[in-house]
Amino acid sequence: MTSLRGTFWRELFRYQIAHSPQSSSITDMRQSLDRLGQRVQPPKSVRVERTWVEGLQAAWFIPARAADDAVLLYLHGGGYSVGSLASHRGLVGNLAAACGLRTLMPEYRLAPENPFPAALEDALSVYRRLLADGIAPQRLVLGGESAGGGLTLATLLALRDRGLPLPAAAFALSPWTDLAATGDSLRTRARQDPWFKPEGVPIAAAYYVGNAAPTNPLISPLYGDLAGLPSLLIHVGDYEILLDDSTRLAAKARAAGVDVTLRVWEGMWHVFQTLAARVPEARRSVDEVGAWVQSRLVTAERREEGRKG
Repeated sequence: MTSLRGTFWRELFRYQIAHSPQSSSITDMRQSLDRLGQRVQPPKSVRVERTWVEGLQAAWFIPARAADDAVLLYLHGGGYSVGSLASHRGLVGNLAAACGLRTLMPEYRLAPENPFPAALEDALSVYRRLLADGIAPQRLVLGGESAGGGLTLATLLALRDRGLPLPAAAFALSPWTDLAATGDSLRTRARQDPWFKPEGVPIAAAYYVGNAAPTNPLISPLYGDLAGLPSLLIHVGDYEILLDDSTRLAAKARAAGVDVTLRVWEGMWHVFQTLAARVPEARRSVDEVGAWVQSRLVTAERREEGRKG
């Protein structure tokens, strides 16, 4: 049963979206998301340090007592066309604190100015830099939400196919895994979703896809061979038009032999974890992600010790 706070915020968002002027300007949408994101601040226990990585603006989110040798590489969402450190500092700070990990979030290049494969190449470049800086792959975790969740999965596929070391684990919150927009939930959840309309998905996808095929697995991981990927955690709300992007991906990964944990949250919307300070389901989701990440790091470390021993 959905909490009263969860229901309140979901319906408030629905009302605000329905009664707000909708802009088609990418610049306006970026500024709007930045303003919205600035209402949610990182925990005071998390230090934020701006930096540059591989030519990209980025930030480290550093919880108190975080180990120096383990890193969460976080890839933000926003349909590949919006999203920044300003819009995501609250969400990423909460995840960093829950995971107990130094967390690096780069501002990868955005579409439509930089369509596929720009975001993917940026993610790979930052990942390689972490390896070059001495972070062992078994001490690395990838994560992201929405488009960043899809980009996380695409990055795993690219790492595997290029023969690069895979991280210990990866998580995705409401991942966008099918830019061809074939999921039944686009229809079955259209009335429940407080944020998105089905007709907007192909428009958003076109910005990133450009001249490529939307079924390219590095754009839409749902269409890829998922065998050999590390442990995956997926959280999604059951009031999302993108629900099937998570459930189908999880089923396909499981069939390929991947260790997958799928959590579908009743009555929750797209990336509800942004309200971890206000909605109990969001707080529990973030805490579950943190506990899962820590358990997978322990498992990866033991596996590495066994391999060496």
